[in-house]
Amino acid sequence: MTSNSTKLPVLGSDAEIAVGLLDEWFDPIEAGLRDRVRDFIQTMIESELEAVLSRPRYARRPKADPENNGGCGIAGHRHGHRSRSLLGTFGRVEIAVPRARLDTAEGRTTEWKSTALRAYQRRTKQADSLIAGAYLAGTNTRRVRRALAAVFGGAVSKDTVSRVWRKVKADWDAWNGRSLAAEPIVRLILDGTVVRVRLDRKATSIVLLVVLGVRQDGQKVLLAVKNMGGETSQAWRAVLDDLVKRELRQPEFLIVDGGTGLEQALATLWGDVPTQRCTVHKHRNLLAHAPPRLHDEVSVDYNDMIYAASPAEIEQRRRAFLRKWRLKCKAVADSLEEAGDRLFTFTRLPPSQWKSARTTNAIERLHEEFKRRIKTQTVLPSAETAAMLFWALLASGQITMRKVNGWQSLTQKLADKPIDLAA
Repeated sequence: MTSNSTKLPVLGSDAEIAVGLLDEWFDPIEAGLRDRVRDFIQTMIESELEAVLSRPRYARRPKADPENNGGCGIAGHRHGHRSRSLLGTFGRVEIAVPRARLDTAEGRTTEWKSTALRAYQRRTKQADSLIAGAYLAGTNTRRVRRALAAVFGGAVSKDTVSRVWRKVKADWDAWNGRSLAAEPIVRLILDGTVVRVRLDRKATSIVLLVVLGVRQDGQKVLLAVKNMGGETSQAWRAVLDDLVKRELRQPEFLIVDGGTGLEQALATLWGDVPTQRCTVHKHRNLLAHAPPRLHDEVSVDYNDMIYAASPAEIEQRRRAFLRKWRLKCKAVADSLEEAGDRLFTFTRLPPSQWKSARTTNAIERLHEEFKRRIKTQTVLPSAETAAMLFWALLASGQITMRKVNGWQSLTQKLADKPIDLAA
């Protein structure tokens, strides 16, 4: 008697499965190139050594040329080869690297080192870039091997990904300590974003404090991203003090989200700098003070005011807004008055800059893109990893920032006075 088994055949590793699925996609061009990679790399390194010694393999050293200051190349001799394993976008290859001893001016010898293949190098820079790029695109360390199996032939492990990521950390540390003296920053945009990380084996929400700068040419640039435990005035002051320590000059204009901690920190450091409170954040505050049935009406009146065409029209609609909502829902009117003139500082700028100066949307867009990239990981390994990943997405070009609207007029001085707030 026979029986039908429902058991599936035992499958190999994830890398073997991924490569097997693509076996039918044979590309003779790729195959031909990979077959010749080993010879090409060895020839390139041999040519580099020949140029240093001024002679090919097995050839005698040329005689000195008196008319060329006795120059005849660097004195030295070959002494065999060393086997090296190299991983690149072409897969893994075993190559024989030539060795040589070079004579020094002190009468000693030193080991020759190739500039094309660095000491202890096991992967090409392009391979490292591809691995880091896959991680930055939202693929966690466990999935990179499967994602890149077809390219590397299953040669990438999650440990390799971790080592590549540690190399990125060295650049991160250098970025955090760089001098800002040469940065022509005229505007700062400051805000925080919440991410979930693993602390003491528990998933915990932390706040990343982010500072964007706007250069004189309108280009936005990331200046700082730090985990300081929250958005308190002490936390923000620590971030700002670090920027000043690295010689950031005082900005001409600030855009903030309206958080109490940030405003207190800015008041003690740059209290005389014109500051714009984000109109989007204030819109949310107004809705929080109104019953749901009035949300649409509040939004229409608020947007008519904020997006009016001129300061005079904004001033007129603000007065109308307050008169109406003091009667209809006093909490909404009180919330608008609480923002004061900082909600309308953008009116001191040329109208071409209003769109970019009204809100902290430049940072909000980065927050959204950052969270979209990390949503497959759910919880990041640590607080430092979260900040470093935010920076790396920009540094690697995974996320790009364009110039602010109205950048052509950034050199113009601000008007002396915002709109009249007398209601």
